[in-house]
Amino acid sequence: MTHGGDRGSPAAGSASRRAPPAVAVVDAQTPGNVGTIARAMKNFGFEDLLLVDPPALDPDGEAYGFAGHARDDILPNATEITFDELVSEYHTIGCTAVTNEDDRNHIRFPFSTPAELAERLPTVEAPTALVFGRERVGLTNEELERIDEICSIPANADYPVLNLGQAATITLYELRSLTLAPHETQLPDIERVRAPEPLLERCYDQWERLLVELNHPEEKREKTMRMIRRVYGRADPTEREVNTFLGLLRRATDRPERRTE
Repeated sequence: MTHGGDRGSPAAGSASRRAPPAVAVVDAQTPGNVGTIARAMKNFGFEDLLLVDPPALDPDGEAYGFAGHARDDILPNATEITFDELVSEYHTIGCTAVTNEDDRNHIRFPFSTPAELAERLPTVEAPTALVFGRERVGLTNEELERIDEICSIPANADYPVLNLGQAATITLYELRSLTLAPHETQLPDIERVRAPEPLLERCYDQWERLLVELNHPEEKREKTMRMIRRVYGRADPTEREVNTFLGLLRRATDRPERRTE
């Protein structure tokens, strides 16, 4: 772990102004939470971890145990920094669950959701840090008074408080567009895996045969088939799924008792 005095100013150079936000954790009490946040950073493309008054992070302890692959880079490269350095060197965004104040008191008001931040942060030409507080009490009002803006995750009003690891993971997920291009995220390519249209048409033909076998009212068949097409269209079934449906439909259509009726 490096220390604040060991690194260059994040304001140096125009490229750094567009760097993804750093993630700062203030006075975490549990090493495992630091590891969990490092892992979430790795999941969603964040790299710069700043620690204010951190617990001891033993390479053989729970921080590294919870960090997953982030134990190889993000966690050992974390920077220890003072709160004074944090607020003076970064545009800071304090993450808090408590926003029950109004425009008469601006300690926790106004606030943005993580999704709103994702749209606006690209326009902020300054090194930026997302700031998370302690496990039990979060960031104090005194700390929030020194922070530039507030972020809060929409949650159940009866129980809005998330634990530290959850809050960081949700926030970083919502901000992943700042770090990952669409082609860098691991999601199925729906157009590629969707069953080919000729196979779907065979499935629809089999449905039509089944409607005839069931003596479904002839005047309702066109509407029913349209509904079936809409259902399959929304579902984007894979080739394997459609083949499975085809097999079931054939068995239903070709049952021996139907051939002898």
